[in-house]
Parts: sequence; C-alpha cells; structure tokens
Amino acid sequence: MTQSPPTAPDQPAPDAVDAIIEQWAAVRPDLDTRAMEVFGRIYRLSRAMGDRTEKAYARFGISRGEFDVLATLRRAGEPFTLSPRQLSATLMLTTGGMTGRLDKLERAGLLRRSPDPHDRRGLQVTLTDEGLALIEEAVGAGVATQTEALSALTDEQARHLADLLRRLLAATV
Repeated sequence: MTQSPPTAPDQPAPDAVDAIIEQWAAVRPDLDTRAMEVFGRIYRLSRAMGDRTEKAYARFGISRGEFDVLATLRRAGEPFTLSPRQLSATLMLTTGGMTGRLDKLERAGLLRRSPDPHDRRGLQVTLTDEGLALIEEAVGAGVATQTEALSALTDEQARHLADLLRRLLAATV
C-alpha cells in the first residue's frame, strides 16, 4: 500500500475513505474514484450526524422521527395544525407509519388529534403547549449539535459547501 503524502497544517489527516481509495488505486488504477470519495464521505457524515442529532433529541424523550413530526407542526406556524395526510406527505411516510408516531406523541401529551371542522371525515393534528415547549428546546439542541460539527469550517467554507451540496442534490433527484 502506498503511503499518504503528509498533510498541510490546515488540512485534515487522511480518513477511512482515503484508505479505501488507496486500496482501489492499488488494484484498479484505471478506476476514477472521485465520486466514491465524495459520496463515501457524505454517507459517513450523514450517519455520524444522524447519530449525534438522535442523541440530542433523546434527551427530550423523542426519536428523530418523532422530532420530525413535531418540527413539521412547529414550522407550519400558528395554530401549529396540519392534517395527518399533510404530515405524511411532508415526511414521506405511509399513513400507517404516521399513525404510529402520532399515537406515541399523543400519549405523551405532545400533540392532540381532533375532528377537522372543514371536513367531517378528516382529522387535524395540533401541537399542545407541552409539545411546543419541547420542540423549541429540541430544535435548539439539534441545531447546536450541527453547528458544533460545522465549526470545523469557516463561514465562507460552510456557505460554499451548502451551495455545492444544493447543486449536487438538484442533479441527483
């Protein structure tokens, strides 16, 4: 295996993805591994940050999926109400998956379901005062966790990375 070149003082040390790329270079020097470098790091970053934010939300007794429901209601603005169908569409969940989350959050007193006054067959899901207070704290904790990780970059680097990822995401969906 070839030895990695020394890194400049402002450059991070080689990582596990670099080791994988070196291994491929040794056995398949014809392979262009740029995409593997990018997406391997995006995948690893996503998993690591997912774990970190899950821990941040666990302090409030909720999972990431439950956070997503509460945060979606919060982002809807006052009166913090959406239909189960609107929640399912926003979170890309089946109605069955949504029902389980809503049941748990309702039992915890974080939201309530009530008849939709505009549709006799429909329901509305609304944050309770307790749910609103919890999501305010949980979103702050989640953003703090993400901000801490992002502090490895300058503001300009973070903006540039966000722009590049936006462009890449648009090209892949």
